[in-house]
Amino acid sequence: MENIFVSIFSFSLRKISGNKYFPPSLKEEIIATSLQQFLKHGIRKMTIRKLAEPMGISTKTVYKYFHDKEELLKHCLVKHYSELAKDFNIAVPGDSSPLIPLFRLWYNALELDFGVNHIFYHDLNYYYPRLQDSILQRFFKKKLSDLDKLVESGIKQGYFRDDIVPKLILQVISTLYSSITRTDQFKKYKLSPAGLMQNTIEAYLRGICTEKGLTELKRVYSIITK
Repeated sequence: MENIFVSIFSFSLRKISGNKYFPPSLKEEIIATSLQQFLKHGIRKMTIRKLAEPMGISTKTVYKYFHDKEELLKHCLVKHYSELAKDFNIAVPGDSSPLIPLFRLWYNALELDFGVNHIFYHDLNYYYPRLQDSILQRFFKKKLSDLDKLVESGIKQGYFRDDIVPKLILQVISTLYSSITRTDQFKKYKLSPAGLMQNTIEAYLRGICTEKGLTELKRVYSIITK
């Protein structure tokens, strides 16, 4: 994977207007501290002034590195998703069940979106979806291509019906997931992430499973939701 930190955290001093120089460590500190503030308080209510306060610097200093809050958020997301990408893996099984990594991917994503930092992800999904998608594509595009192989493997092994189109299946699941995280249509049911998963994506997966797949899906659900 391309080392994006080369361009973001340059080891050379950056020249700022007024003949002042700021070490790249200050820019890195602004990004790291702002990310923690976004994760804790959400994005929408945070201003440049509020983000600068914990560091004891002025808003003017922040603006010397970043044009506006959205540009700063972009750098924070690069840092955030680069860390998540390190632990992100979609294994393409040989003879083992493809339902485990497929189910775990969406279940873990819901836990992330509705977990401790749910305000952050809510704001990100509702107010900055394009920015989020562009960063996700940057880090996960190659890995997500393995999802097609998972579905194809599931068809070959008899877990999924053989009349389905793998790419279409993934598009449907992605649309369901976006409806959960980027709209309010499921909020009235007040379900937990596990409940949302069970009544949407899992229900859809059941519809494309064979009898063998349904048996395996039940087993997988008990493993992942322990």
